[in-house]
Amino acid sequence: MNINSNSYRHWRLEVNAEGVVWATLDKVGESTNSLSAAVMDELARILDELDSHPPKGLIFRSGKPAGFIAGADIQEFSVVDTAERGIELVARGWQLFNRLAAVPYPTLALVRGHCLGGGLELALACRYLLAVDEPTTRMGLPEVMLGIVPGWGGMLRLPERIGPQAALDMMLTGKTIDAKKARRLGLADDCVPARVMDNAAASLVLAEQPRRRPLILQRLLNGPFKGLVAAGARKQVAKRARAEHYPAPYAIIDLWARYQGNALAAPELIDNIFRSATARNLVRVFFLQERLKGFGKGTEFRARRVHVVGAGVMGGDIAAWCALRGLSVTLQDQGMERIAPALQRAYTVWRQRVRDARELRNIMDRLIPDPDGHGARHADVVIEAIFENLDAKRELLASLERVMKPEALLATNTSSLKIEDLRGVLTRPARLIGIHFFNPVAKMPLVEVVAAEGSDPEIVQRGNAFVRQIDRLPLPVRSAPGFLVNAVLGPYMLEAMRAVDEGLTPETIDEAMLAFGMPMGPIELIDMVGLDVAMAAGSSLAGAGATPPACLVARFNAGHLGKKVGKGFYDYPNGRPAKGPAGAVPAGLAARLVKPLLERTQQLVSDGIVADADLADAGVIFGTGFAPFTGGPLNYLRNQHA
Repeated sequence: MNINSNSYRHWRLEVNAEGVVWATLDKVGESTNSLSAAVMDELARILDELDSHPPKGLIFRSGKPAGFIAGADIQEFSVVDTAERGIELVARGWQLFNRLAAVPYPTLALVRGHCLGGGLELALACRYLLAVDEPTTRMGLPEVMLGIVPGWGGMLRLPERIGPQAALDMMLTGKTIDAKKARRLGLADDCVPARVMDNAAASLVLAEQPRRRPLILQRLLNGPFKGLVAAGARKQVAKRARAEHYPAPYAIIDLWARYQGNALAAPELIDNIFRSATARNLVRVFFLQERLKGFGKGTEFRARRVHVVGAGVMGGDIAAWCALRGLSVTLQDQGMERIAPALQRAYTVWRQRVRDARELRNIMDRLIPDPDGHGARHADVVIEAIFENLDAKRELLASLERVMKPEALLATNTSSLKIEDLRGVLTRPARLIGIHFFNPVAKMPLVEVVAAEGSDPEIVQRGNAFVRQIDRLPLPVRSAPGFLVNAVLGPYMLEAMRAVDEGLTPETIDEAMLAFGMPMGPIELIDMVGLDVAMAAGSSLAGAGATPPACLVARFNAGHLGKKVGKGFYDYPNGRPAKGPAGAVPAGLAARLVKPLLERTQQLVSDGIVADADLADAGVIFGTGFAPFTGGPLNYLRNQHA
């Protein structure tokens, strides 16, 4: 058969000897594939052409090394400003993928790398899905993270393929799954190594084998018992997200349960979702995240070895995270008795996340106890993560500089001390930067990369690149007490403790901010950070010369240091706070508590600690969990005054 491949800009078409058409998506001018209007229009033309000359089979694959398809074009979605445009956007994919699902010849999606959103909806519209067994292969429908719904067939076809419980779990959380789990669930028909993927795809698409159907129970749950599944899903979502803040997960449940996943059957609901303030702000957060990722570009620096000094909670967890991300890590402290708990903690955490025993063993082999500090001589990155004491840190940094490689990156994880005060003992003071992680390291995506006056710009850029290398978001900040994140949290937590001193219960205070949209209340946050840390950071928390809150001093003096000791403002009998009833929240309490955070964020932008308001919003969202649906504290403030 003859195929006119030259008539397409973003697609390449080839026909093999068996009459199978290979459709390769290679979006022009982009490093990743997305389903823009132009790409979708060309796909419709391809289907037109194949209607006239049906192939023996059609295989979709990517021409990008980055992955299969990242999803819809977010830029196009971000300009949806009328109900008509929203419906048109949904109809484009729904109708095209329904057409693809109905073609008479077998179709297959060869998924290598990320396959997300509209990319997975395209794959679901194919008869077969073949996953390439590589760590970068991830599949998911993360539209809920943007405040929208998978309207191009995902809500219909994913529950049909893997059952509604697993499908709703993916759609309501935005979780992605790897190739092996995709095969286990029935999303992928097979999972093969890259070296045989093309042959395996050609064989599978011609085999005419029936797809594996979900078990009878799953088919019942996707049919007569939908109501029960939907009710259970709503209860689970309600534990994590309030409908007034995040309407999309509730809309996904309703569209699946009531409309067979057809978003066009509920146009008013779709309009309310696609043009909501939540969707607009979550798209803003997406672009803020992309901007942070960009700070890791512009240098060839790649670390292979990391040396961490300090095996406490922060240092040990930093070392463990670097080992998880594939780096060889030496962990130094004053004897094995101090290092061993960090190794045990890492093993306990990674054993729950890493199912493959061999992979877990490799991770732990990369995390090397080093009480004598020999690893500092060979490391590409050296991170000081001991307790917050100026003299101790200065002495350690000077000793590390004497043995490090000249080109190695030297960083401190200080949370409250200025870089200028630490670097005076160094022969090359411009080489010291801050690389400030947040607790818990494995969950908090943001890392502040701190530069002082006169810091070497190349070293700062290498710090950004290292943070991206370990899959974290770098935020460039200037050296100042508390930098950005701790500096805005201090006044916020202080105001919360003042409210405790005035007689409000911790439960009432936390409930006020949970209702505002925070993922955790400020009192529970203090318990998680540690009351000793709050006391140590007293000058930045309460201001120079100010008296710390009485409720903090009393608990600190009693040894109630928070979650890590099982008792702080709350008791932690099972690792979770034992809270009593919150009671009625006084009017205006949330506004009072958040006001100092907003004001401090504005001040830090004015002072140039962070470059602009957008980066401040990004830092506070990803560093504190500040309600993402608001688009960040300064965006929230602008909208309040609009």
